Amino acid sequence: MTGQMIITICVLIFVNLMLWIIILPWYVTRINMRFQNKLINRHYDEVETMYRKMRGWRHDYHNHIQSLKAYMSLMQYEEAARYLERLEDDLSAVDIVLKTGNIVADAILNSKLTLIRERNIRVDATAVVPEDTHISETDMSVLIGNLLDNAMEACMQIPEEERFIRIYIDIVRKQLYISVTNSMGERPRKIGERFLTHKQGHHGFGLVRIDSIVKKYGGYINRQTDEGVFATEITLPLVKL
Repeated sequence: MTGQMIITICVLIFVNLMLWIIILPWYVTRINMRFQNKLINRHYDEVETMYRKMRGWRHDYHNHIQSLKAYMSLMQYEEAARYLERLEDDLSAVDIVLKTGNIVADAILNSKLTLIRERNIRVDATAVVPEDTHISETDMSVLIGNLLDNAMEACMQIPEEERFIRIYIDIVRKQLYISVTNSMGERPRKIGERFLTHKQGHHGFGLVRIDSIVKKYGGYINRQTDEGVFATEITLPLVKL
């Protein structure tokens, strides 16, 4: 082997090392950050849409009262009853159904619950989240948002009558316990121990982001599948390790 060949091989090894040690992690970080920013912007838009609907309903409150007064003064009680039913249906679409005790959790959970109902998915949700945790607002939003996005994605692959999502969040043994269970069609594919979503590309980073956030806070994650059901359990210490 000539000296020139040895130098060429050394240069190639050095370039490969640079790719693996510096450039590749930088590239993955850039993609993750781009995905995270896109997700946060979408969550913000969802929350803003929900509160815009609420503000619109409140703005019309006075007009609704005047209409009901008119029906009552004319003794048109059946019309008044029908009007109230329409108002109730309208209000249910923007009602804040969960108050966890944590503003960020309230915002992301209620925006996702609105989307879940719009997709005709049965949902059962219970949540308690401490007002102050060492979990950042961004991480809380990304974690819960991704869990529910993946659950909705799975539900949309099956008929409406089979769709359901169960959400349970509480404080268990000084840890934040998060459980999301949803119906699904075919079993999700796996590569090693990692599950794959139906959609790939940037959406595939959702599971990666969940895992990285759990790892960041020294938590634990468990994913299980059964016949027609997918479940994710996460525990995060509420005390900074």
